[in-house]
Amino acid sequence: MTQPITNKNTLHINKSLSVQISLTGLSFLVTTSDNKEVLYFLEEKFESSTPPEELLTTIETIINSNEELQHSFNQVTLLYATNLYALVPYSLFDETKASEYLKFNSKILANDFISHDRLKNQDIVIVYVPYININNYFFEKYGSFQYYHATSILIPTILKAEKFIKEPKVYISVQSESFDCIIVKDGGLKLCNTFSYRTAEDFIYYLLFCMEQLKLNPERTEVVLMGNIEKESDVFEILYTYVRNVSFASENFSDLSFSEKMNKHQHFVLKNSL
Repeated sequence: MTQPITNKNTLHINKSLSVQISLTGLSFLVTTSDNKEVLYFLEEKFESSTPPEELLTTIETIINSNEELQHSFNQVTLLYATNLYALVPYSLFDETKASEYLKFNSKILANDFISHDRLKNQDIVIVYVPYININNYFFEKYGSFQYYHATSILIPTILKAEKFIKEPKVYISVQSESFDCIIVKDGGLKLCNTFSYRTAEDFIYYLLFCMEQLKLNPERTEVVLMGNIEKESDVFEILYTYVRNVSFASENFSDLSFSEKMNKHQHFVLKNSL
């Protein structure tokens, strides 16, 4: 667990809680209710992918052992950063057939709860599997809350920034064992997919495959990185070997700063969910 960041006494301040949930880690962010100031941040990284049924125990342990997470909050938001999702055009979406959209590219169980987020400005529906035991726990602990898939934050945030850009651009949101690849062109979404990887070679293989499918030139196409990646990593080194125009997402997306030691491109989803 990383050292928690606490900026001030938060007892008498109206606060919001955002929690990002993945099989490789958890992040807890407490801000003022106007979302202008970070009051508390805590990140737990797992050594390996954790089974979904064990996540709740870890969440309970973290919340019960951190006083800053035991207060009441004006707003609570859960963000599921998982690969159990599919994008469907709104014009083709049928809520009664939600599981049908997932079964071809995800392993789902008969008793899985299927949810969806509608991105109204993009005419897209994101169908996904939230963890219902975690949802139930947060309802019992905090009362009403909101939950979304992480791509429901990534896609609108990126498309808003690229609204007037004609040239294609690749955005990569990196986690420890997976990454989201989002490709935009002419202000619209061309591709969104999540890939699991174990090595840097896996990473570059999937990225170059996506670029090849859309006929993008790795020598010219800009690739923007966010999340759990740094210049010193093996992934960045191999990426820069094959892709020449590489940069990190800047503070232009969000002016929230968790700490001076944390780079601006980290925790992109959490920052832009507020």
